[in-house]
Amino acid sequence: MTQELIDLRNSILEQRYTDALAIVDELEGMSKKAILRQIKSFLKVLLIHLIKNQIEKRLTNSWVASI
Repeated sequence: MTQELIDLRNSILEQRYTDALAIVDELEGMSKKAILRQIKSFLKVLLIHLIKNQIEKRLTNSWVASI
């Protein structure tokens, strides 16, 4: 990401605004992908907990409160 920021700065300084906007779009896409990866990770953990609790047939108060 550091290289992208350097490229963005250089593009702006050199008045290559089309290139700068393309870099901004790329950075936006990267952050969206990171958010989606995080959501996917949380969903995996939740699914594992749900399966575990379904098998064990018990719920703890802390688990119920967190859900």
